[in-house]
Amino acid sequence: MSTGSVSSSSGSSTGYSLSSLTGSSSSLQITGLASGLDTNQIITEEMAIYKQPVTNLQNQQSGLTATNKALTSIQQELQTLSADALAVGDPTLFKSQQSVTSSDPTRVTATSASGAGVGGYQVSITKLANSAQATYGYASPSSDTQVTVGTGQYTIKAGESIQDFVDSINSDQNGSVYASATNSNTIVFSSRATGASSSAAVTAPTSILNPESSKPGQDAAFNVDGTDLTSSSNTVTNAIGGVTLTLTGVTTSTGPITVNVGAPAPNQTNISGAINTFVTQYNKVISDIQTQLSQQPSSSDPTQGTLYGDPELKDLLTSMRSMMYSPGSGLPAGAATMDDIGVSTGATTGSGAVSQSALDGNLTLDATALSNMLTSNASGVKAILGKWSSSFVNVVDGASDSGGTIASRMAGDNSQISTLGNQISSMQSALTDKQNFLVQEFAQLEAALSSNQSQSSWLTSQLASLPGA
Repeated sequence: MSTGSVSSSSGSSTGYSLSSLTGSSSSLQITGLASGLDTNQIITEEMAIYKQPVTNLQNQQSGLTATNKALTSIQQELQTLSADALAVGDPTLFKSQQSVTSSDPTRVTATSASGAGVGGYQVSITKLANSAQATYGYASPSSDTQVTVGTGQYTIKAGESIQDFVDSINSDQNGSVYASATNSNTIVFSSRATGASSSAAVTAPTSILNPESSKPGQDAAFNVDGTDLTSSSNTVTNAIGGVTLTLTGVTTSTGPITVNVGAPAPNQTNISGAINTFVTQYNKVISDIQTQLSQQPSSSDPTQGTLYGDPELKDLLTSMRSMMYSPGSGLPAGAATMDDIGVSTGATTGSGAVSQSALDGNLTLDATALSNMLTSNASGVKAILGKWSSSFVNVVDGASDSGGTIASRMAGDNSQISTLGNQISSMQSALTDKQNFLVQEFAQLEAALSSNQSQSSWLTSQLASLPGA
């Protein structure tokens, strides 16, 4: 009997569809009506046994994929940490700068270039520089008209609006004048340069641009330590050698403003900022690694705890922590370690207990200790950071570089993931064949039993019809 003819329309719960097993379009079903067996359950349970090795390989593959995902994150964080450590040891971080302060930055701000004379300067301001201005009435022309505004020539098109004309002037990168429409028929032109020599001259038919008022430009007038000075700009570079002054308000009612110029020295704010950036990233790295090391495996989730107690990561943490307290080669006691400049895991105060953060190895920066060390021995701080940075970067790069231990480890895992994928595909193909075979076997069993039952029923009816039966 052809097994392809074995099917069921009874809707029995024991029906088993071949298409559900193989993905084929066959409508063959095993009903179990002839044998009374739950063939669906039998095949399902038997296939579950055969599928277990595949499930084990899939779990292994998922675990390796999760491991590589976690290692990739750690690798990227370490690369950022390496860059931060390198920045801390950059010699240019200690380039000498001069601090310049103003007693009233709302009226005078001061910045230093280089070579400024150390000391205090008294600055008084009586006038601020401004630009020449001219106000014109505007009437849209009936035909295209060429006009000159400042050093630029512009064509006002017939019927052009006041705003379009203003926009054409302001968008001219080579223009010498700005324009502003104060209302629908008035434009204020102002020179892009300030000072008494600035100009907002306009040449145009009065029927289109009709002059209403004008105002000349003005130079800034100020005094530095008793010397009267003027400037066409409010940004002044020649009043105090090596210092740039920006004048933003007059001092006629407040009195002179003091500008103090400090001695050349490394910029403590920049140095402290670079160290703090490193400390923040360092703490993030060790926290994230510790999270991976402490996450225990789960029997129900193969992606959890894949780096639990990982010896390579433990060794990396140990090396990183050791580097934080290793003295630089050839450096003197008291000016040789990161702890000497205020970078440590913190300390207890009084009888207080050691914090959990300190136990975890998180770093802190004692800003006062760093400032004191920079003030008393800036070259010593530079030497400490230079030697420590080089050694620390070597440790981190050994793990995080493209050819480092983490990359090599991930490459090995990826190779294993690929091998497992091939094994899984091969085994799944074999399972499909096995599943099809079982379906066919049970289909043939049902067909044979059905045929036997039909023959038995026919014989029984024949015997019953015999005389004397």
